[in-house]
Amino acid sequence: MKNLQDSFCWYKSGKTAETGTPKERYQRIVDWAGQARGSNPDAFDAVTAWLLKAEEWSETEMAENRILLMEGIIGRFLAQCRQVRAELNDLVSSGLVNMAVFEALDSLEEELAGRSRADELKEAVEKVFSDFTSIKERSVRERFAGGVTGHAGTDTVEIYGYINCLKDCDAGVQWALFMPDVVKRQQNGFCMEHFEYRKLPAMRFIGIEKDFSQDAPGLEALQRTLDAMEEYRSGFDSDVILLHHCGKGVDVEHCHALWGRFLKADAPVPDGFVYADFVSEDDGQAGMPYLSQFAYAEFTGDADAMHNQEGFDCDAMYDVTRNTILAQNVMIPYPAKYWTAEVYPEGYQKGCNVYLFSVQK
Repeated sequence: MKNLQDSFCWYKSGKTAETGTPKERYQRIVDWAGQARGSNPDAFDAVTAWLLKAEEWSETEMAENRILLMEGIIGRFLAQCRQVRAELNDLVSSGLVNMAVFEALDSLEEELAGRSRADELKEAVEKVFSDFTSIKERSVRERFAGGVTGHAGTDTVEIYGYINCLKDCDAGVQWALFMPDVVKRQQNGFCMEHFEYRKLPAMRFIGIEKDFSQDAPGLEALQRTLDAMEEYRSGFDSDVILLHHCGKGVDVEHCHALWGRFLKADAPVPDGFVYADFVSEDDGQAGMPYLSQFAYAEFTGDADAMHNQEGFDCDAMYDVTRNTILAQNVMIPYPAKYWTAEVYPEGYQKGCNVYLFSVQK
């Protein structure tokens, strides 16, 4: 199974790491990160599948596989992190380095050292790191490897394991390196003028799940009803289209688009309207209430370019906002608390130039 180790895209330093302009040296690291993003997710999945068969390993295989995992994969990742960190540190003074990459490297290195930040993983990780043969225990193996189907009530869920955590942390390093360049290239005909993270008090979004784009009378009636609720204004009073999937994956639950506004948490819900509650702290459950933490991105430029869907996962505003978050190593709470929103600061009739994207900081 040595090819497991070779399936990862490892960073290899060379003479160009020490020679060439700072821009050329940094670009070399960025190029590697893009290549790793293309191959490493599948490599981690292969490690998960391999570890899930550990109960079948003989004593000899157990000893060999411990070396492969702990030295050939985890140990090699640790050495790579230190090497990449050293080269990035040498380039910091150039102003080219996205400083968020250092926090991403911190997270990955801590996990690789066996000090998992995830409470549900700590016990299994500590057991395997101290006694590799404990991976033969089913509960330990499943929590360490991940990718196993389990059950939560009537729902089928995938167990999040230590290898999944490494996969996410590795992606965080890569995103911090190559996403800033992606974001620049995606802003064609428009630009992101302002970006910040906001955390608001508890709120209630009230609206109607209907496409009003071709229904001017219906849209005006919606706005009049919300205008009349002046005493319940939240302070974030713009017209908004809230988009969410009920805390489920986008491939599981269709997108619910609610036209409405953010109001105070105790706002009454008018007849014919629906609502979604938002709180400032995570309740640990999937779905509503969602978190009132989000990235706020304001754009200027050509409206059609902002909403262009060709070549984007959703549209240009969505992709640029999301990719900026990923480049800063900030968590998107997908799918449990995932939501986005189009904001119309001057009303629906004037168009959307602000995008909100759920985060968890």
